Amino acid sequence: MAVLVLGLIIFIGVHSLRAVSPEGRAAMIGRLGEGPYKGLYSLAALAGFAILIWGFSLASADGDILYVPVSGLRHVTEGLMLPALILAVASGLPPGYIRRFVRHPLLIATILWSAAHLLVNGEVAAVILFGAFLAWAVLDLAAQRRRPAGVPARPSLVYDAVAVVVGAGLYGALVWRLHLWAFGVSPLG
Repeated sequence: MAVLVLGLIIFIGVHSLRAVSPEGRAAMIGRLGEGPYKGLYSLAALAGFAILIWGFSLASADGDILYVPVSGLRHVTEGLMLPALILAVASGLPPGYIRRFVRHPLLIATILWSAAHLLVNGEVAAVILFGAFLAWAVLDLAAQRRRPAGVPARPSLVYDAVAVVVGAGLYGALVWRLHLWAFGVSPLG
């Protein structure tokens, strides 16, 4: 469990630097330069993610159960994952109307993803993993609201269409076999 927690601290910590200490982040960029800062940020995030995955696999082997999920909630999880994936894809594209309507699509996607997975996973390791991401995303979303909005770029429906098609395609792949292959669990039960 300690490895999982360490991975979460590193990964979420790196992603929280802007919200927790914008002055510290700015000072680091000033000292290192933007390129090297982004490189170190990426390496730290990748290391945290790798430790998190390793820690989750170690902690999952324990099999300790915190709660037994209600079986019917699987369908709610399946329903929440499609918009979560579409929002996640939209967050990485140039602005469309989705990004104009949902100011922080990746944070909303993370909230949907983590909450959906908490509905169907009662193992201690899963609750720690998804609970940590849910708490972080909610807190980061609150911190984002305090920042001034940037100048909105002109949205394009093309990027919305790409987000929907790619998000739906990823959803289909996950349901078909990708989730089972990558995580050892079929979302279809």
